[in-house]
Amino acid sequence: MARRSLLASSDGIEKIKSAFKRKKWTREFLAGKAGCSRQTIWSLLKGNSIDCDFFMEICSQLGLDWEEIAEPDLAEPTPKNTVNIDALVQELREKIKPSIQERCGTMRVLDMTQPIGLNDIYTNVNILEKITGLRRKEITELLQNYNSEDFDRFGLGRVTEERVPGLDAVSKYNKLMILGKPGAGKTTFLKHIAIQCIGGEFQAKRVPIFVTLKDFSETANQPTLLKYIRQQFSAWGDVERLHAPSLDEVINHGRALVLLDGLDEVREEDHRRVLKEIRELSAQFRDNQFVITCRIAAREHTFDKFTDVEVADFDKEQISTFAHNWFKNKAVKADIFIKYLKDNEPIQELATNPLLLTLLCLVFEESGDFPANRSELYKEGLDALLKKWDANRGIYRDQVYKKLSVQRKEELLSKIALTTFEGGEYFFKQKVAEQYITDYIRNLPDANTDPEALQIDSELVLRSIEYQHGLLVERAKRIYSFSHLTFHEYFTAREIVVVKQSSEDALQNLVSHITDKRWREVFLLAVGMSPSADRLLLLMKEKVDALVADDEKLQHFLSWANQKSLSLQLPYTAASVRAFYLCLEDADTFIDHLFIDNSLDFADALGLEHLESYVVECGDASLLQNGLGLDLALYRTLDIGLSAGFSPENALADDLDNVLNNHQLEPELKRALQQLKDELPDSNKNEEGFNKWWKDNGDIWGKKLNVLMINYRDIAYNWPFSYEQEKNLAEYYEATLLLMECLDSDCYASVELRYQIEDTLLLPIAEIEKRKAQLV
Repeated sequence: MARRSLLASSDGIEKIKSAFKRKKWTREFLAGKAGCSRQTIWSLLKGNSIDCDFFMEICSQLGLDWEEIAEPDLAEPTPKNTVNIDALVQELREKIKPSIQERCGTMRVLDMTQPIGLNDIYTNVNILEKITGLRRKEITELLQNYNSEDFDRFGLGRVTEERVPGLDAVSKYNKLMILGKPGAGKTTFLKHIAIQCIGGEFQAKRVPIFVTLKDFSETANQPTLLKYIRQQFSAWGDVERLHAPSLDEVINHGRALVLLDGLDEVREEDHRRVLKEIRELSAQFRDNQFVITCRIAAREHTFDKFTDVEVADFDKEQISTFAHNWFKNKAVKADIFIKYLKDNEPIQELATNPLLLTLLCLVFEESGDFPANRSELYKEGLDALLKKWDANRGIYRDQVYKKLSVQRKEELLSKIALTTFEGGEYFFKQKVAEQYITDYIRNLPDANTDPEALQIDSELVLRSIEYQHGLLVERAKRIYSFSHLTFHEYFTAREIVVVKQSSEDALQNLVSHITDKRWREVFLLAVGMSPSADRLLLLMKEKVDALVADDEKLQHFLSWANQKSLSLQLPYTAASVRAFYLCLEDADTFIDHLFIDNSLDFADALGLEHLESYVVECGDASLLQNGLGLDLALYRTLDIGLSAGFSPENALADDLDNVLNNHQLEPELKRALQQLKDELPDSNKNEEGFNKWWKDNGDIWGKKLNVLMINYRDIAYNWPFSYEQEKNLAEYYEATLLLMECLDSDCYASVELRYQIEDTLLLPIAEIEKRKAQLV
């Protein structure tokens, strides 16, 4: 296939000479840059025609537009209608298919022991056509779904803008810049595009060209981007048939799909040259399709003809799809993984990031569960973002502030986290974040304390943390937050335990938040991080007891539960029995505030012994003969007896029969209950008559049963708590649950302290002091 030559116009020759003077290059140097001979340069300057490839390359190296340099009548390469471009495209596609599949068909990240097929794991990507960090919103708008009175783990990254399927966005825009946070799946998406294209599923009439920009930028002799692409093609398939002219024809006809991956991974010293190469190639061959990936906030630059879009976080459907792909044909099932995610909301938040979701899958696959000490899991996730993700791919980024090591960055993030979390500032303005950074770096050794220099450095550090690690994210114009509330909580706990080394003041300040639901995860992380959690757990126990210490009626209530537990001879801890009776007696508080509707659930939630073996559903003929079972049966019978919606179908008489069959029933109580049962008309004989009797006598009948339970079993008191007392009890129960969850979280605590806490759980203050005195 013949190639045309090009020659420079007289004005073009003058522009070339001017460029020579400006760059101070020799002909030999330019020839080396363009990959041609010195004679070719001499011929060009003499007005002779030269090969069009060399002509374009020389102009590119000199920063000139070849179309402005060439003679007008020779400015166009070979006319398109002289080439069977469709046949050439298909020929080229077939030749490069093995290479594309090899380069783009697998992925391996983090601690994977072997590569995994991209199609086996790929989950469709969604695109945001509006960049989140460019939204003009106020903090109040970002917080509009947050209710501090009923704290839930609202999504800090929740975006209301419409999501577009990734391939739809690529089809829509001929020149696309895909931005995203670290680990958002940008490279995987670009590889997917290449695989879909070469497989004929997407852009089947184009030739995919996949370029890792880091590799291009570090290639010896710094070739142009076009020359680098030619070199890549020359290494594939049949060299004799895959020659550069064939590729050039495809590019000249606008039939290439150029995929440029990882602009943010290019070294600082190469960055300007790479930007220039991309601009020139995309402008010179504008009919081709170009897609670039780059970390969001990586660098301040724009490509005039490109549309910027952002990779959206995974939603629940994408997380489910990814998990089902991952665990397919494995011992651990995806449904179990997803259930554990739903039960662990802080962990579920991390799953919105594909890299962290991969980490979660790796961890879960190993043991079929997440670590009981969640701080270890979060630390592994942070290490992935701070260290492993770049290191595993051989990427070493420039440090904008040389003294800011990974450890220093963690210290800085910890200080920002605690300060903002204490103030309830989940979102904070850029200037506020920069001030925190300034206050930190000014105290580093040999820091430049000049205010203007510190301000510049703080801006650079903030951007660096965002694009290098994705731990701080711009949620709207000049408004930041941590990328996940989970990381905000982790760094808050880290500041207390690691940086402040669990000082008394730091722990006392933490414990002051024990009734604040939004601090729950911080407590769990703090005990998990502590080399010894004894002091923190002890302070938490003291704070829990103090919540109801000054209320005489509530203390009496706890004392009653304790006495009730002591009256029963059971092979279970007294604390579990106290929890059982508190829940039975104060059911309304549990149901309204803790959503516990079963008297067994509270003891179970506290991590105490299960009581099911001693308590069986009322009405079961196999009801075990013990005090707990008897009391539960009586409570449930009373509940039916006082029910406004009672009907004969409730089988009240059958329930009483089960109670009467209990061997521990006192003779006097048995006679009294039998008399109550005898008062009931037979609903099977005359349902209408029973209903009429119940309407007239049911309330009185239920109250008689209530009196019997008080007199004979010391239960079913109508505790006249005020609304404020119910609220205090609810906080007391919640704080107790948190304390026990911390104790059971695989934290390091002494056996003696564990026994002390469990032994005095749910006890009145007087009894706690008595037991302390006995220990002394």
